[in-house]
Amino acid sequence: MIPYNRLMNNLEVLKLEKFRNYLPNYLETITKKEISFVDALLELTDKEIKFKNERASKIQIRVSAFPNEKEIYDFNFDFQPSINKAQIMDLVSLRFIEKLENILFFGSSGVGKTHLAISIGIEAAKKRYITYFISCYNLINKLNEAYEENRLEAKLKHYTKYKVLIIDEIGYLPIDIKGANLLFQLINRRYEKKSTIITTNQPFSKWAAVFSDATIANAILDRLIHHSHIVKITGQSYRMKGKMEQFNKNKEE
Repeated sequence: MIPYNRLMNNLEVLKLEKFRNYLPNYLETITKKEISFVDALLELTDKEIKFKNERASKIQIRVSAFPNEKEIYDFNFDFQPSINKAQIMDLVSLRFIEKLENILFFGSSGVGKTHLAISIGIEAAKKRYITYFISCYNLINKLNEAYEENRLEAKLKHYTKYKVLIIDEIGYLPIDIKGANLLFQLINRRYEKKSTIITTNQPFSKWAAVFSDATIANAILDRLIHHSHIVKITGQSYRMKGKMEQFNKNKEE
């Protein structure tokens, strides 16, 4: 086998896909002395690294279980003037992860809490922080199932491992004391070790009713709020926006 074919075969074995694809053109460029051999290798390896990072990011996003892939540039800040855009962009920078901080989005239904939580989660996944999205209802169901099957410890370890855990819709459905206790165990394990993002439609003063027990609610809040960023959204519902625009249009006609 001639050296060139051996080289291409080696690159295939090593799974250097982009390197292998671009190599023929770079060999022509080197031959014409338009670029040095070292510069060619540098550019080829840069392309390979970029490709592998992008592929890893896509895989991480896929396994994070986001219900959609709404990114920060899809968010209409003009529609929600109560939001401090500079604060959100700082959170998108992901500094909060390294500082082991939490994010709490509070507001009525449809104001963009989940969109912002997903957007920040996607940025974390792109940077290859292991991230996971789950509704509060599903999370508690999973913990309850694990408890009944005597594998709660393994399930708690599973959810504790994520660098960023997004718990969506706390407060939309009531939680019994058993569920509240299970959620507390998870929040307590993550406290000052990992970052948690939550969305809720209930003011913190009403969490005692949500969790059926004031003591547990306060214990959960205490660990979430300490080292946290609280984002309160007081605007209108995005879901109602389109309906109102259509209603007004029909009214004018």
